[in-house]
Amino acid sequence: MTTIQRLAPPVGRILLASVFLLSGMSKISAFAATQGYMESVGLPGFLLAPTIFFEIFAAIAIIVGAYARIAAFLLAGFSLMTAFVFHFNFADQIQTIMFLKNISIAGGLLLLVSAGPGAFSLRAQR
Repeated sequence: MTTIQRLAPPVGRILLASVFLLSGMSKISAFAATQGYMESVGLPGFLLAPTIFFEIFAAIAIIVGAYARIAAFLLAGFSLMTAFVFHFNFADQIQTIMFLKNISIAGGLLLLVSAGPGAFSLRAQR
C-alpha cells in the first residue's frame, strides 16, 4: 500500500466531516437565529437541538473512523435533505452553488459508505 493510499482515507474523513462539525458548533452560538431560519422554511424549531447533536457526533464518528459507514450514510441523507429544503432556489446563484455543494458532499459521503474508513481509523485498529 502506498503512502497516498494510507493517508487519503483519514485526510478525506477529516475534510468531509469538518463541515458538519463546524456547522453544528456554529449553530450552538447562533441558536436563536438558526432556529428562526429553520422556522422560516417551515421546519419546527425544536428540531435544532437534535440536529446539532447529530451533526457533531456523526462528524466525530467519521473523523475517528468508528461507525463511519453508518454516520456517512446518515449525513449523506442529511446533506440531500438540506439541499432540497434550504437551497432549492435556482434563481439565486449562491443557493445553486450551495445546493450543488451539498449534493457533492453527499456523493463523497456515499463513497465513504462504499469504501469504509480505511487506515488510521478505530475500525482498522480492531
